[in-house]
Amino acid sequence: MPECEVHLMVEFSIDEGKLETFQEIAKEMIAGSRRERGTLGYEWYLRSDRKLCRVLETYASGEDMLAHLNGPVTQQLIPKLIAHSMLDRIEVYGDVGPKVKEALGQFGAQFFERWGGLTEDRPAAQIAWSACSEARVGGIEQGS
Repeated sequence: MPECEVHLMVEFSIDEGKLETFQEIAKEMIAGSRRERGTLGYEWYLRSDRKLCRVLETYASGEDMLAHLNGPVTQQLIPKLIAHSMLDRIEVYGDVGPKVKEALGQFGAQFFERWGGLTEDRPAAQIAWSACSEARVGGIEQGS
């Protein structure tokens, strides 16, 4: 069965005295991502000292992740965010395809292929994965 969900973890070090500005830009990014088709999760986490932020992103497919990377949230707001932080790390999980690998590889992203886990052991997850596979016809989701 083809893998549906793909995940991205992005880590930023926040510049001294720039937390408030960083958070305002992050709020814009969250609002924009909420409107993107195929964005299933977009969660921001701050370390307790408020100097390090990790963003955990989940997309329905590699194509949806690519659309996010090429869309306004990434293209317009990441440059603003980087003006107040440093991009430390990018990790990509799942079969995202060559275009995502090319786009994120230039930033030193690490790519991890799924090799096992609980998903295939859970009946509800199997149903969800089957529904995801059946909803795609030629890479286009039905009902959207």
